Amino acid sequence: MSFALYMVGFLVFLAGVVWAAVVAGVPQLYIMIGALILLGIGILSAVKRTRPKDPPTT
Repeated sequence: MSFALYMVGFLVFLAGVVWAAVVAGVPQLYIMIGALILLGIGILSAVKRTRPKDPPTT
């Protein structure tokens, strides 16, 4: 799976979470903080999952 495809999927997920938080009446500051934290986790996860494996050294 490519990095871009992983990030698009994660951004769709993040948009849904933010929308649900807005509908639930969560304050905007908390939504922004949570979104930034989740975005950072998403980027780290995407890099980890899409990075090619290092060749074994002997």
